[in-house]
Amino acid sequence: MIDREGLAVFLRHRRETLQPEDVGLHRGRRRRTDGLRREEVAALCHMSTDYYARLERATGPHPSEQMIASIAQGLHLTLDERDHVFRLAGHRPPLRGATSEHVGPGLLRILDRLDDTPAEIITELGETLRQSPLGVALLGDASLRTGPDRSIGYRWFTDPAARQAYPADEQRMLSRVYASGLRELVGQRGPASRAAQLVELLRDNDDFRSVWEAQEVGIRPPEVKRFAHPSVGRLELSCQTLLDPEQSHRLLVYTAAPGSESAEKLRLLGVIGVQPIAP
Repeated sequence: MIDREGLAVFLRHRRETLQPEDVGLHRGRRRRTDGLRREEVAALCHMSTDYYARLERATGPHPSEQMIASIAQGLHLTLDERDHVFRLAGHRPPLRGATSEHVGPGLLRILDRLDDTPAEIITELGETLRQSPLGVALLGDASLRTGPDRSIGYRWFTDPAARQAYPADEQRMLSRVYASGLRELVGQRGPASRAAQLVELLRDNDDFRSVWEAQEVGIRPPEVKRFAHPSVGRLELSCQTLLDPEQSHRLLVYTAAPGSESAEKLRLLGVIGVQPIAP
């Protein structure tokens, strides 16, 4: 059963505790509100202000599991806090671990401060969960991808666009990297895992099958990643990784060597954002 009063009190307290800087928002000079405004939380949770306000007043509808998950993420809740909110809303908390898509507040706080740097938070299957603004400009809006296409390992073998920035020899190397990574995950998570399901989907793909049958593990990607951007052209970027071991999520941060052509292109991309340059 939903505990409307308990849920309302918890949401109000959490909103009033959070500060704009905690969630990547800017504090205006005339701000008088303690914590976040309801409209700010509603935007973070991808819902209407009226819907969220009714939850805080204990007069709203029974929120779905998807809605509670969005609230937990928008309010930057820890896993324990997320589970508590699910129980208050009358739902069983989701499983923890590698299959969870709830990003921990620590990684979110770092990502929220990377306005001028391409960055993304991904699952162990290479599914993008969150992106910085410049990450969206560089990599495209990952929220538009659905199903197996969310995984870069799957797209590498099924979408020619995923390979177009790389010469043929590097394509072969990266094919080995993605097949090796999937093999390791199947070994860790088992034959009923989502990694195993991706392998089954790819078995009829000739490119995948040729590297999968080599039985390789431990193949690591090169330090430099190549990108082919429609507005600024080709970029070569280093990738630094921060791991959340509890959730198996990774924060990837892409940087260019100072003074390089790629550094200049990143600065240009920061100006134009997702808007293409006119011919």
